[in-house]
Amino acid sequence: QVQLVESGGGLVQAGGSLRLSCAASGRTFSSYAMGWFRQAPGKEREFVAAISWSGNNTYYADSVKGRFTISRDNAKNTVYLQMNSLKPEDTAVYYCAADFHLLPDEYDYWGQGTQVTVSS
Repeated sequence: QVQLVESGGGLVQAGGSLRLSCAASGRTFSSYAMGWFRQAPGKEREFVAAISWSGNNTYYADSVKGRFTISRDNAKNTVYLQMNSLKPEDTAVYYCAADFHLLPDEYDYWGQGTQVTVSS
């Protein structure tokens, strides 16, 4: 079992930055690949970024490539999403997820989400 808790969301103006954190419980965090997803009102949840257990491999949605960076600190059981050059269309609830497999069809564990609102 892995429990995930996101933090770092908030209100920011367009062009600004935020860093989301996802803290994981358990001693096997380093065994899990991690992902970030988001869901805007009235829209389906969408993939944002993913990182392998080692941190050596990262993947991004085209919509955030070059603006967002996913990273992890296995010693702190935490994965991060650095979001720069934010746009109003980035407004959503952001969720982190964990799975033994990198880029699975469905992640096994999910956090409760953190709201990100970007004003124009």
